Amino acid sequence: MALFHNSAFSRVTALAELRPVHAAFAWLHGNPKTIMDWQAELVSIPAPPFGEQARSLWMAARFTEAGLSSVQTDAVGNVFGWLPATKLPPESTGPVVVLSAHLDTVFPAGTPLHPVVDGDRLQAPGACDNGAGVAGMLAIAHALIQAKAELAAPLIFIGNVGEEGEGDLRGVRHLYQQTALASRIAAHIVLDGAGAESAVTQALGSRRYRVTITGPGGHSFTDAGTPNPIAALASALAVLAETPLPPNSQEDAPRTTFNVGTISGGTSVNSIPESAQATVDFRSTSPEQLVRLEVALHRAVEDAVDHCNAQAKAQSRHERGLLAFAIDLIGDRPAAQLAGDSPLLEALCAVDRHLGLKTEQRLGSTDANIPLSLGIPALSMGAGGEGGGAHTLAEWYSAKDREAGLKRVLLLTLAMVEWAAEQ
Repeated sequence: MALFHNSAFSRVTALAELRPVHAAFAWLHGNPKTIMDWQAELVSIPAPPFGEQARSLWMAARFTEAGLSSVQTDAVGNVFGWLPATKLPPESTGPVVVLSAHLDTVFPAGTPLHPVVDGDRLQAPGACDNGAGVAGMLAIAHALIQAKAELAAPLIFIGNVGEEGEGDLRGVRHLYQQTALASRIAAHIVLDGAGAESAVTQALGSRRYRVTITGPGGHSFTDAGTPNPIAALASALAVLAETPLPPNSQEDAPRTTFNVGTISGGTSVNSIPESAQATVDFRSTSPEQLVRLEVALHRAVEDAVDHCNAQAKAQSRHERGLLAFAIDLIGDRPAAQLAGDSPLLEALCAVDRHLGLKTEQRLGSTDANIPLSLGIPALSMGAGGEGGGAHTLAEWYSAKDREAGLKRVLLLTLAMVEWAAEQ
């Protein structure tokens, strides 16, 4: 690593001077319409959470057209395409580098998808997040193959599922549970959205829970005194809301947040409900804070249920039944951070210097959370251009300056492939 640290800029400069890299840059410069066509075609295909199958098929076909080898789709829908090392046998089990982009969107099944292309601008749900990332990944694959770039280590392209919302990073999580390949990944670069001057290097951790309280229910008047699940849930959430959080005003304090996202239950105003449910979201840069909030949640719910049950027993209203509760984990994204002396960060700084860019390191919740939590050099970055309206029906993407962003991705990827070959 020290050797790479001392020569990162010189290596990136040498890479940029290679004839195949010039040819790859020329392909990116000469094919903006092709890239936009892919992007528009992609976003016209529905990809709701857990419903990405059609996009997986599309991705596999595009990987095959590009000329990637060993194109395959795994059990959860992740699509893989390999660009082998030039001088290594196919059966090599050495280090590999991963370039990935998520296929899924936040939009539910049935959302109208009518992409509109106007020059270098695309408007459609998912146009930027993550149409830009997927189209950018395809562009890098085509550019390298058309330029006949020679790689010192294999490069794996992955269109993965399950990044958004309740997908809970299931695509990348599944990747790293496949021990044979996961143990070979030396670095992982995630393409997510637009931009060319920022990178997510700190993974925001989150834990999400579904709290369910059930009881016998009954008539609001004749069964008065029967324990009420909504009352118990409201009491628990009120107590939880008073849990002290680290002050965000302190620079060294881990930023930590708490949110009740949904709450439901009951059938009518004059009925004691049989159930009540809420979803709760905890986020923090500190794993310890997430554990602390989980403990607070369990304590608040258990105390509220015990209190309501005790009241029912005192009023002799427990014959009809008491309250019970369940707390289910529905999302778990680990917190982690890319080390300041990481070879990936050194390479990114060198690429920036060569291209005249300056990356702002940011905090975020992305597919990079998983490899970062495992100690694997990883980051999430934009694939160039500009975008806005993410997660809304008015989402848009502009390909203005996309080329600069893709050059950044290509040089960083090649730099990490060289580094991986030395490990």
